[in-house]
Amino acid sequence: MRVDELRGRTLFITGASRGIGLAIALRAAREGANIVIVAKTAEAHPKLPGTIYTAAEEIEKAGGRALPLVVDIRNEEQVQDAVRRGAEEFGGIDVLVNNASAISMTGTAETAMKRYDLMMDVNVRGTFLASQTCLPHLARAANPHILTLSPPLDMRAKWFAPHVAYTIAKYGMSMCVLGMAEEFRPLGVAVNALWPRTLIATAALQAIPGVDVRTGRRPEIVADAAVEILKRPSRTMTGNFFIDEQVLAEAGVTDFSGYAVAPGEPLMTDLFLD
Repeated sequence: MRVDELRGRTLFITGASRGIGLAIALRAAREGANIVIVAKTAEAHPKLPGTIYTAAEEIEKAGGRALPLVVDIRNEEQVQDAVRRGAEEFGGIDVLVNNASAISMTGTAETAMKRYDLMMDVNVRGTFLASQTCLPHLARAANPHILTLSPPLDMRAKWFAPHVAYTIAKYGMSMCVLGMAEEFRPLGVAVNALWPRTLIATAALQAIPGVDVRTGRRPEIVADAAVEILKRPSRTMTGNFFIDEQVLAEAGVTDFSGYAVAPGEPLMTDLFLD
């Protein structure tokens, strides 16, 4: 059941200058949503395309309204200011998408503590901080959602052993979902997670040695699934760990071939899923 479309609703999306965050923003923009773009990238990165300003241009061309804000998700004052400005610009915040994430697929001995701290601060602290700060606005929204890009919780050692620090950081995001879903239930704020069934070919992933993006799908599959979730009534669906393919199948999608980077190539199952 869909309670409404996204026209006129405001999405606060962290890490929205590129990748999955931008794909969700563009998908929502095509339905007339307002997007608060929260990311650090104000100037082009030498290896990764996109800034908050190029994202804003794309969002407005797609039919949405955009507010690009330079924000370090680790900085409490910057996040608080961004939430305030977003709510003032668009009259409130209806949806928070916790997408910002740092990654290091390294073993314990190879993980520099600076990188460890970055993953904990961006992934776990950033998710907690953005959720905490947006909550007063979400509690006043008609159909409020928090959607976090994190995996289902599965405490088997095989998910931890190859990259303990990264797994802890991503599972920290998922534990926020688990706890906040129940905590915010009386407020009618849905808190759910979304994770891809297959590898998703983002620019950041392409920078990791040994990753063959031809075995993945485009970010649009996650974006389409996200929008399906955000259209559902918040008061009847919270605490779920959704998989993109399952969400779209429930919505009637039967052919996923159009999402493939290289149609016909075998797809690689994403990390944290059997």
